[in-house]
Amino acid sequence: MNKVTATIRNIVIVLVIAAAIAILPGGGTAARLVGAAITLAFLGSLAWVGSILYREHRDSIYLLGDGRRAIAYFAIAVLTVTIIATHRLWQTPMGEIAWLVLIGLSVYAVAAVAWASRRQ
Repeated sequence: MNKVTATIRNIVIVLVIAAAIAILPGGGTAARLVGAAITLAFLGSLAWVGSILYREHRDSIYLLGDGRRAIAYFAIAVLTVTIIATHRLWQTPMGEIAWLVLIGLSVYAVAAVAWASRRQ
């Protein structure tokens, strides 16, 4: 099978799946279920990678000191809660601004702790 035929086949498969979701009853529900499953798998993989990184760098994290470590943990907690509440926050203009501010401050706090630890 040549490359053009494989590409056409893949396009047809995607179009058939899209048509099934649009036409069949319950297709939208199934699409939301698949989307939620993919999102859950992605967030679970992020948590898994985070736990591996924590275990690999545990000594360096404890060398930060209590204050900097508390700032980093608090920033990660705020980032997590903000990501979880994204849907609710993006329903209003003030929520959008709050979301951007919380994400920005959390990323800045973690980056500031990392920069400070490299200067030591």
